[in-house]
Amino acid sequence: MNISALTIQQIREGLAQKRFSAIELTQEAFAFAKAENAKTNAYLTFSDDRALASAAIVDAKLAAGEDPGALAGVPVGVKDVIVTKGVRTTCGSKILETYVPPYNATAVERLEAAGGVIIGKTNCDEFAMGSSNENSAFGPVRNPVALDRVPGGSSGGSAAIVAQGTAVVSLGSDTGGSIRQPASFCGCVGVTPTYGRVSRYGLVAFASSLDHIGPFARNVSDAATLLRAIAGRDTRDATSAAHPVQDYAVSMQQPLKGLKVGIPKEYFNGLASDTGDNIHNGIETLRKQGVEVIDISMPHTDYAIEAYYIICTAEVSANLSRFDGVRYTRRSERSDSLINMYRRSRGEGFGAEAKRRIMLGAYVLSHGYYDAYYLKAQRVRSLITRDFAQAFEKVDAIIAPVSPFPAFKLGEKVDDPLQMYLSDIYTITGSLSGVPCMSVPCGATKDGLPVGMQILTKHFAEDTMFRIAHQYELNRI
Repeated sequence: MNISALTIQQIREGLAQKRFSAIELTQEAFAFAKAENAKTNAYLTFSDDRALASAAIVDAKLAAGEDPGALAGVPVGVKDVIVTKGVRTTCGSKILETYVPPYNATAVERLEAAGGVIIGKTNCDEFAMGSSNENSAFGPVRNPVALDRVPGGSSGGSAAIVAQGTAVVSLGSDTGGSIRQPASFCGCVGVTPTYGRVSRYGLVAFASSLDHIGPFARNVSDAATLLRAIAGRDTRDATSAAHPVQDYAVSMQQPLKGLKVGIPKEYFNGLASDTGDNIHNGIETLRKQGVEVIDISMPHTDYAIEAYYIICTAEVSANLSRFDGVRYTRRSERSDSLINMYRRSRGEGFGAEAKRRIMLGAYVLSHGYYDAYYLKAQRVRSLITRDFAQAFEKVDAIIAPVSPFPAFKLGEKVDDPLQMYLSDIYTITGSLSGVPCMSVPCGATKDGLPVGMQILTKHFAEDTMFRIAHQYELNRI
């Protein structure tokens, strides 16, 4: 069997027709993933025993004539900021290098209840802070499309394993573009659902009002299947929504004629020419399917970067205060007093980017600066959210680029944080407003580097988003 080309539907058919068992598929997936991982460093931990146990449950249900679930036997990778009971969860940080959680995230529970087989935890920027996956304490991930280039961040490992073919689907997390940008750079589908659509219980917090869990896949249908399996209300997460989960498979089959999509002029400034050409080709593909294309304006887009980095650093400063060497984190061996234990454990455990954001967050929350920075950023966030609300009164979806440029070379931006932050300029607005958004492949540059097209819809309109993405995927130029 060719693991790197399998889809969820093909796995279901193979299991039903007894061409292979779930255990055989899992063993094949492990052999391939472990052989390929040296190229990309995309996995941090493999979970052999857990995966084989999950596969055995699937085989037992099939033998008994029971429904094994929508993800039966499907090899899945999980970003290492999502906790897994009994399997190391590092968040890409030295401070959690040996941490083994005592419980599962809700998304993990639901994934496995649907028959998914978790083969490992994927490398990521430390505590999900980064746009290139070069901030991991365990080394950078390499883009499987071009090994000298970054896969995007912070969910670069989860994108890389799907693009490389060592997992069929994966879970990532998105705070300011950390699913969509790696999906664009690696040439796969990446989905950031509506804030609250998927429970954050068990997701190690970066910025609590911005964090989402979402899927990566090689096609839109597989991404929709994975999202439907993990979505829905969770009583353990007060921010999860009770809004009904749609049947995305049904909505995806509907033609696009009659839909209206908006093209925000602010999102097309500063685009690399190859990237812009591919996005415009994508828009033309939609137009040929009967979609009405309307020019719109999102006037507060230019303020998004500043607002985002004030809000997210403030929240991370609060969230990461719990990692102090007292309980489950790494403790400095040079702890000769309580205060030095705090200082040295955090100083030795956190990397440069985490320290930078903690300090920035502490600054904007400090006395005398809260109103000047944090409160003002929240007001800008409200204006950006209003831009989206007004736009969706006119259109059903918004089409935009994901990144101003394709995957850049390893080391190219790592010493220039401001340039690195600007790579998220087109994804941050969707994150601030909490709307569902995704990246779908829409061609490549002259150098063969993938380009992603971003689709954004109103809150909880994932069905429309998947409908557009699926029909585009079937008909793209």
